[in-house]
Amino acid sequence: MFRSVRHMIYDLIEWRSQILSGTLPQDELKELKKKVTAKIDYGNRILDLDLVVRDEDGNILDPEQTSTISLFRAHEIASKQVEERLQEEKSQKQNIDINRQAKFAATPSFALFVNLKNVVCKIGEDAEVLMSLYDPLESKFISENYLVRWSSCGLPKDIDRLHNLRAVFTDLGSKDLKRDKISFVCQIVRVGRMELRDNNTRKLTSGLRRPFGVAGTSGMH
Repeated sequence: MFRSVRHMIYDLIEWRSQILSGTLPQDELKELKKKVTAKIDYGNRILDLDLVVRDEDGNILDPEQTSTISLFRAHEIASKQVEERLQEEKSQKQNIDINRQAKFAATPSFALFVNLKNVVCKIGEDAEVLMSLYDPLESKFISENYLVRWSSCGLPKDIDRLHNLRAVFTDLGSKDLKRDKISFVCQIVRVGRMELRDNNTRKLTSGLRRPFGVAGTSGMH
């Protein structure tokens, strides 16, 4: 509602500057005034404010000089015009929603939400935990990796992400649903020494990535 009203106010400010410029021809000025009054009446309606009745030129009718019947008929006309505008806006929105639904139905997309609770595996050093989707029949990965860096003390390296390790594998379309099986694979890569039992300080290495373990589901249908 705020964005809609803000947009209308910007339009009114622009149109007001055009009217005050005095450069518009008489016919364009008349049409612009009609646009301004229509926009004001529409804004008052969606904000549940009073409806202002006007004459054909967009001027506010003076109740002291206008009969009750004329005011009533002018009010009916103005109310009908605003109602038609609301129905038009509603119809356009419904058409947009229908088009979006049709487009979505034509190109379906699905997602897999993953929430990593803990890594129950004694690694001994820092590690990288990689999760991805795999097609066992085609022997290939069908998604990018979700990477979590795990410390040697059994917690995420980024401690701020503790209990908030979540990922969404998106854009799984109809082609992926037609696959016979999809496996969820988790790989663990140890980051540190060449050998865990290497205690020789002269040969001590660090930062080496060594495959440590892998796990996966038998297949999701």
